[in-house]
This record gives sequence, structure tokens and C-alpha cells, in this order.
Amino acid sequence: MNRIYLDTSVFGGYFDPEFELWTKILFDKIIQGEYKIIYSRLIDIELNPAPEPVRNLAKNLPDSSLEYIDISDEAIELAEHYLNENVVGKTSRADCIHIALATLHNADILVSWNFKHIVNVNRIRGYNSVNYKFGHKILEIRTPREILEYDED
Repeated sequence: MNRIYLDTSVFGGYFDPEFELWTKILFDKIIQGEYKIIYSRLIDIELNPAPEPVRNLAKNLPDSSLEYIDISDEAIELAEHYLNENVVGKTSRADCIHIALATLHNADILVSWNFKHIVNVNRIRGYNSVNYKFGHKILEIRTPREILEYDED
């Protein structure tokens, strides 16, 4: 079973007409037990101001599908390395923490709809060059659509 890290954009994508099809298929597979979700405290923090349906989506995931993690000092340090290497700008600190948490907790894939700061070939190369430089694994970063298309083959 793949252990995937969902960033906050995936929860919002469930209710976005552009992303809902693939996001709903992914959540159905999560509920069916096909994926284990690495669920960080950062997701709760970011979802706090979100509309109630988005918050409820996260609250209603089965505990059996979740692996809860906290924000560690090591993740914050790795996120700072991404920022110092100019992978993204300083305003993207939370995105960097998501990447760091997924990396440090050995996620098979980080799943996101954030094309500007995360699911972008130049950003992916940047994050992974920092991971490599500091002795961490290379992280797969994909959209829900990408992992589901490959999963169905």
C-alpha cells in the first residue's frame, strides 16, 4: 500500500470543479483502504480557516487510513534549506514544510494541486536537489490525476 502525503490543496480540490473528478476518485480509494495518508499537523493548521465542508472532509477520513505526524524541528530545518536554495520564495515556507515532512517520513508520493509552488518540474527538481545534497530520498511529487492514471494501468 502506498503511503501518500496530501498537501492542503488536495482537500480544497475536492470542491473545485476543475479538480473534483480526480480528487473524489482519490478520496474514494483512500476510504477503501488503497492508500495510507501521512497526515501532518500542518494540514490541520491550514484547514482551520477553510470552509466547513473542506474541514469536514479531513475530519471524516477513517483513522485506519491515517498516519498522524507532527511538525518537527528537522522538517523546519529542511524547509529552510529549500528556501535558502531559492527553490521557492520565502512566502512559500508552508509548502516547503509539507515537502520536508513528506521527505522525512518517507512518503511514497506527495500529492498536490499546487502547480505554482509544488507540482512544477523546476520546483520538483529544486526540492530533490536539496534532498540529495542533504542525504535524503528523492521525493515523487504528483497530482491526484497522475497517480490514479498510473494506478489504473
